[in-house]
Amino acid sequence: MRDLITLLRCKEGEMTDIPRQNGHDHDNHESEHAAFGAVMISRVAVAVCGALVTWVNPPWAVWLIDGLAWTALAYAAWPIFSEAIHHLLEKRMTMELSMSIAIVAAASISELFTALVVSVFVLIAEEIEHLTLARGRTAIKDLVEFIPPTVKLLRDGSWQDVNVDEIVINDLVMVSPGEKVPVDGIVTEGHSYLDQSRITGESMPVEALPDQPVFAGSINQMGVLQVRVKQVGRDTSFGRIIEAVENAEQNRAPVQKLADVLAGYLVYFSFAAAFVTYLLTRDVRATISVIIVAGACGVAAGTPLAILGGIGRAAQLGAIIKGGIFLELLGRVDTIVFDKTGTLTQGLPTVIAVLPQQGIDADELIRIAAIVEAHSEHPLARAVVNEAKKRGLTIEAPSSFDYQVGRGVKAQWQGKTLRVGNRQLLTESGITVPDRTSGVIGSDIVVAVDQQFYGEIIVADPLRPEAAEAIGALNTLSIKTVLMTGDTMAVANDVAARLGVSELIANMLPEDKLAKVRELVASKRLVAMVGDGVNDAPALTAAHVGIAMGSGTDIAKESADLVLIGNDLGKLVETMMIAQKTRAIIWQNFAGTIGVDTIGILLASMGYLNPLLAALIHVGSELLFLSNSARLLDYHFKPRPSA
Repeated sequence: MRDLITLLRCKEGEMTDIPRQNGHDHDNHESEHAAFGAVMISRVAVAVCGALVTWVNPPWAVWLIDGLAWTALAYAAWPIFSEAIHHLLEKRMTMELSMSIAIVAAASISELFTALVVSVFVLIAEEIEHLTLARGRTAIKDLVEFIPPTVKLLRDGSWQDVNVDEIVINDLVMVSPGEKVPVDGIVTEGHSYLDQSRITGESMPVEALPDQPVFAGSINQMGVLQVRVKQVGRDTSFGRIIEAVENAEQNRAPVQKLADVLAGYLVYFSFAAAFVTYLLTRDVRATISVIIVAGACGVAAGTPLAILGGIGRAAQLGAIIKGGIFLELLGRVDTIVFDKTGTLTQGLPTVIAVLPQQGIDADELIRIAAIVEAHSEHPLARAVVNEAKKRGLTIEAPSSFDYQVGRGVKAQWQGKTLRVGNRQLLTESGITVPDRTSGVIGSDIVVAVDQQFYGEIIVADPLRPEAAEAIGALNTLSIKTVLMTGDTMAVANDVAARLGVSELIANMLPEDKLAKVRELVASKRLVAMVGDGVNDAPALTAAHVGIAMGSGTDIAKESADLVLIGNDLGKLVETMMIAQKTRAIIWQNFAGTIGVDTIGILLASMGYLNPLLAALIHVGSELLFLSNSARLLDYHFKPRPSA
């Protein structure tokens, strides 16, 4: 039947940017839909009338009836013939071709009634398929229209209403109660609660305070907010959601390509079976029935519809999947590797202990560490800087600094060399680092000035409240969970014990994480990697499916195949379940189509099916499998309890 991408694709340029044009384009598009439906209904009506007249067939008007029947058939079946010719020129074997041959064959033996009724069945199926697939397109249009076309922007000292496409990064916009946030940004003034359900899937309103991020597409429920613009248009979280749904046909999943191949083979098989039937029986009606009964539209159109439904449902949860291939892979994943900081933890660590060496003041230890870490984006570094600010310490800028991935930072300050990071950073520089004696569980940051060890700072990062439940749910799904962290074994053991992960690896550098992911992939595991930092980007790329937290670094999100905007690991579990459901529905359609076609061809070849009954089975099975795929557009899963 009609290609999904044709039905879902918007008019050229209609959705190329967010914001979009005014409503006239959408009105025109709705008019095109209405016109299409009206023409299709008229073709069905003409075919039905022609079939009725042919069935009555009064003897006094044989020539007139035949003329009317041929005219009705030509008008009604033209879109079927047209599409068959189009596909034939593209060297594609599709069901339109087999239906066209069956209709022409029936008409050639004066079975005009059969030809007209088959045309009616096919046209009705086309229209129902068109309406079903258009639901996905309507969902895209609804998403696109959700962002407001105008916004209040601070310009020349006053608030002005401007078109949203005039906004640039670092502009200041105002969002009043009841309005939708038009951009991704940071709150500068105001206090409110935001409905972020369309972005993160979170049903409860989220409090918005100064210095907190907000997402485009959120609805402001209470107070006035001033927001500093950080991302606009396609770069916003909402924009990426729309892009993911629009591009559901891109990066086509292997199972989708298999569906196309299967559809072609079923057409060849039906032709071969029809040829054998005619050789053995010389029964033209049985031969026509064999051609008619075989249908692969359930998989040809149902598979991309299932992919669209799965990606769309995941997007509603705040999980952006960047193509059908990754949705399919996600449904087959048997191992998930987690980074710890910012992934299983909240990424908001705080200093819980300061352990200076004898003769070193605790404030001095914090101040030196903060000087080095002031420009770092790492969560542990931010904890040190925040502690220094709490203590009212002056944080001066170093004259130079050198960030060493997976180890820490070396800086020059007042003629001294400062090193702040993990133990490996200091030992590689020839500095003796005493063993840790404190019983406090947390990540340790060691500090040295020149070649002297100054002490260590213990930082703890609380676990995400949903992390344990999410890991338990993944274990229930028989998915192996692996925790990889650069922290010490003591910290890693504490986290692993509270979460119940399947495997634990500590004291890892970024290159170690990459090597471990490659090792798992080489061992024939189907691996997903979840991370949020610069350090995680190589491992995210090496995994079959890279998953980034929405609060993570830009490089992590760009390297990933799936982004969790709301940072909720529970949404990861739900997305996994959607991917598995999508895969199950596709294979149900495969098995059902092959089964129905095989039985139908056997019955038709033995003369048990006439062309009309064959057409009914063909159309009925197609709509059944198409409806099975359409369930994903409204899929509401029931999360399984954790073990």
